[in-house]
Amino acid sequence: MKALLEALRRDLEDAATHLGRPHDLRFHPMFGGLMAYVGEKPCAWLSTQGLALKLAPGDQSALLACEGAQRLEAKPGLPPSRHYIVLPSSLCRDTAQLALWLERSAQVLPIPKKKRPRPKTRP
Repeated sequence: MKALLEALRRDLEDAATHLGRPHDLRFHPMFGGLMAYVGEKPCAWLSTQGLALKLAPGDQSALLACEGAQRLEAKPGLPPSRHYIVLPSSLCRDTAQLALWLERSAQVLPIPKKKRPRPKTRP
Protein backbone atom coordinates (compact mmCIF):
# COMPACT_ATOMS: atom_id res chain seq x y z
CA MET A 1 0.00 0.00 0.00
CA LYS A 2 2.82 2.37 0.83
CA ALA A 3 4.30 1.92 -2.67
CA LEU A 4 0.91 2.73 -4.25
CA LEU A 5 0.51 5.91 -2.20
CA GLU A 6 4.06 7.00 -3.03
CA ALA A 7 3.43 6.45 -6.76
CA LEU A 8 0.19 8.47 -6.61
CA ARG A 9 1.97 11.17 -4.63
CA ARG A 10 4.70 11.41 -7.29
CA ASP A 11 2.04 11.67 -10.02
CA LEU A 12 0.36 14.55 -8.18
CA GLU A 13 3.71 16.25 -7.49
CA ASP A 14 4.58 16.02 -11.20
CA ALA A 15 1.22 17.60 -12.08
CA ALA A 16 1.76 20.44 -9.58
CA THR A 17 5.24 21.02 -11.02
CA HIS A 18 3.74 21.07 -14.53
CA LEU A 19 1.42 23.86 -13.32
CA GLY A 20 4.35 25.75 -11.80
CA ARG A 21 2.91 25.25 -8.31
CA PRO A 22 5.06 22.56 -6.65
CA HIS A 23 5.44 24.57 -3.45
CA ASP A 24 1.66 24.97 -3.07
CA LEU A 25 1.14 21.19 -2.77
CA ARG A 26 1.06 19.67 0.73
CA PHE A 27 0.22 16.18 2.01
CA HIS A 28 -1.14 15.05 5.35
CA PRO A 29 -1.59 11.40 6.43
CA MET A 30 -5.24 10.72 7.17
CA PHE A 31 -7.31 7.55 7.71
CA GLY A 32 -4.67 5.27 6.18
CA GLY A 33 -4.25 7.45 3.08
CA LEU A 34 -2.99 10.90 2.20
CA MET A 35 -4.98 14.10 1.90
CA ALA A 36 -3.46 16.56 -0.59
CA TYR A 37 -3.85 20.32 -0.32
CA VAL A 38 -3.15 23.03 -2.91
CA GLY A 39 -2.96 26.51 -1.47
CA GLU A 40 -4.12 25.11 1.90
CA LYS A 41 -7.40 23.83 0.36
CA PRO A 42 -8.11 20.08 0.23
CA CYS A 43 -8.01 18.95 -3.38
CA ALA A 44 -7.22 15.23 -3.51
CA TRP A 45 -7.44 12.00 -1.55
CA LEU A 46 -4.88 9.25 -2.16
CA SER A 47 -5.88 5.78 -0.98
CA THR A 48 -5.89 2.13 -2.03
CA GLN A 49 -8.78 3.07 -4.38
CA GLY A 50 -6.47 5.44 -6.26
CA LEU A 51 -6.23 9.19 -6.68
CA ALA A 52 -9.51 11.02 -6.11
CA LEU A 53 -9.87 14.72 -6.89
CA LYS A 54 -12.35 17.08 -5.26
CA LEU A 55 -14.28 18.66 -8.11
CA ALA A 56 -17.16 21.05 -8.73
CA PRO A 57 -20.38 19.34 -9.95
CA GLY A 58 -19.87 20.34 -13.62
CA ASP A 59 -16.32 19.00 -13.63
CA GLN A 60 -17.46 15.80 -11.92
CA SER A 61 -19.77 15.01 -14.86
CA ALA A 62 -16.97 15.54 -17.36
CA LEU A 63 -14.56 13.32 -15.45
CA LEU A 64 -17.15 10.60 -14.82
CA ALA A 65 -17.60 10.41 -18.61
CA CYS A 66 -14.00 9.09 -18.82
CA GLU A 67 -13.71 5.32 -18.83
CA GLY A 68 -12.60 4.04 -15.42
CA ALA A 69 -13.54 7.14 -13.41
CA GLN A 70 -15.86 6.61 -10.46
CA ARG A 71 -17.03 8.26 -7.27
CA LEU A 72 -14.89 7.65 -4.19
CA GLU A 73 -16.33 5.18 -1.69
CA ALA A 74 -14.61 5.93 1.60
CA LYS A 75 -15.88 2.75 3.28
CA PRO A 76 -17.91 -0.19 2.03
CA GLY A 77 -21.60 0.31 2.72
CA LEU A 78 -21.39 4.10 2.89
CA PRO A 79 -22.81 6.26 0.11
CA PRO A 80 -20.29 7.39 -2.53
CA SER A 81 -18.67 10.79 -2.14
CA ARG A 82 -20.52 13.80 -3.50
CA HIS A 83 -17.26 15.66 -4.15
CA TYR A 84 -14.38 13.25 -4.82
CA ILE A 85 -13.94 11.36 -8.12
CA VAL A 86 -11.35 8.56 -8.49
CA LEU A 87 -9.33 9.07 -11.64
CA PRO A 88 -8.56 6.25 -14.06
CA SER A 89 -4.94 5.10 -13.66
CA SER A 90 -4.18 6.09 -17.28
CA LEU A 91 -5.08 9.70 -16.44
CA CYS A 92 -2.82 9.67 -13.37
CA ARG A 93 0.16 8.77 -15.57
CA ASP A 94 -0.59 11.57 -18.08
CA THR A 95 1.07 14.53 -16.35
CA ALA A 96 -0.36 17.23 -18.63
CA GLN A 97 -3.95 15.96 -18.32
CA LEU A 98 -3.63 15.36 -14.58
CA ALA A 99 -2.32 18.93 -14.22
CA LEU A 100 -5.45 20.28 -15.92
CA TRP A 101 -7.70 18.32 -13.55
CA LEU A 102 -5.59 19.35 -10.54
CA GLU A 103 -6.02 23.00 -11.56
CA ARG A 104 -9.79 22.50 -11.73
CA SER A 105 -9.72 20.91 -8.30
CA ALA A 106 -7.68 23.77 -6.85
CA GLN A 107 -10.34 26.23 -8.06
CA VAL A 108 -13.24 24.53 -6.26
CA LEU A 109 -14.82 26.92 -3.80
CA PRO A 110 -15.30 25.74 -0.22
CA ILE A 111 -18.70 24.24 0.51
CA PRO A 112 -20.71 26.75 2.54
CA LYS A 113 -21.72 25.53 5.96
CA LYS A 114 -25.41 25.39 6.69
CA LYS A 115 -26.45 27.87 9.31
CA ARG A 116 -28.17 26.40 12.31
CA PRO A 117 -31.07 28.23 13.89
CA ARG A 118 -30.05 30.20 16.91
CA PRO A 119 -31.54 29.03 20.16
CA LYS A 120 -34.14 31.36 21.56
CA THR A 121 -33.02 33.23 24.59
CA ARG A 122 -35.31 34.18 27.40
CA PRO A 123 -35.57 37.86 28.31
